[in-house]
Amino acid sequence: MTFLWPWFLLLLLIVPLLIGLYIWILRRKRKFAVRYSSLALIREALPRRSRWRQHVPVALFLLALSSLLTAVARPVSEVEVPLSRTTIILAIDVSRSMCATDVEPNRLTVAQEAALAFVEDNAHQTRIGLVAFAGFAEMVVPPTNDKDALKEAIRNFTTSIGTAIGSATLKSIDAIAEVNEAVPPSGFNLGGEGEAPLPLPEGLYQPDIIVVLTDGANSRGPLPLDAAQQAADRQIRVYTIGFGTTNPERMVCSPQQLGSDAFEGGFGNFGPNSFSGGGGSFRRFLVIDEPTLQGMADLTGGAYYRAEDAQQLYEVFNNLPAEIILQKERREISVVFALLGAVLALTAAAMALLWHRFP
Repeated sequence: MTFLWPWFLLLLLIVPLLIGLYIWILRRKRKFAVRYSSLALIREALPRRSRWRQHVPVALFLLALSSLLTAVARPVSEVEVPLSRTTIILAIDVSRSMCATDVEPNRLTVAQEAALAFVEDNAHQTRIGLVAFAGFAEMVVPPTNDKDALKEAIRNFTTSIGTAIGSATLKSIDAIAEVNEAVPPSGFNLGGEGEAPLPLPEGLYQPDIIVVLTDGANSRGPLPLDAAQQAADRQIRVYTIGFGTTNPERMVCSPQQLGSDAFEGGFGNFGPNSFSGGGGSFRRFLVIDEPTLQGMADLTGGAYYRAEDAQQLYEVFNNLPAEIILQKERREISVVFALLGAVLALTAAAMALLWHRFP
């Protein structure tokens, strides 16, 4: 247990001072007590509990005071976060290279099937949001438990040109900020006094995570590591998945996956020979940028996974809930100490009144 305002614990020094004052008052009363020739007769006449009854209310009052003063220091405890409290944002790459057939029938189809299986297994337990990104990132489905809405959106993915990994990460942060008031949206100045939520202790994270699946390298928008830094500042873990082999081969998109820009000259830039030979600057965006994906995971406390086929991708998605369920969060428990102090104080007052009237 830690404290948000630990300096208020100094007020607990009042308790030993009050104990000393109480002892001094008891001794002072004894000096003015009437002396009897036979104390044994007096002790015999007094009820057995009368000697400790006078101390019990005082002891309870001091315990109540200690509890209330502890509450003022705002104690915080680490608690296990149930899976139902978690939000997972799936940010899935829908760039045209996801039509590569090195993973049959193509990368996007396998990614869709893995995402559908993940939704089926987890949507009732936790909220899932969906971000699709190519040249820009779009929030397709806000965090929800609605399996049907998530599945429909996943099945309707269409491809486009570009890979905006950084934009997808920022869009995912904003989606989490909508459902978790402890998370400021992207671009928020966390240095502003009295505005940003208090940061969690090192090693603790928000219960929400971002999962970024991509088969390439960032080609547009903010740099992925800059976006990951914003996630790290908000203590949101980012799990990255590099999907596909090192030999992308030819691309074959289904009619559903083929975006509208393919009929405007966009798809013509990605012929069957686009992945072989050459080595120009464009081709580098079609190769998984593993150092960047690993850096994003390391920076935020997440993990990087490499998947080259359908089975490996399914295993990656199956591992995610195990990572999430171990999550802990910091929760203020001042109200517990305040209620305990109030109960102890009322009990002490009731005992004092009752025993004073009926010795």
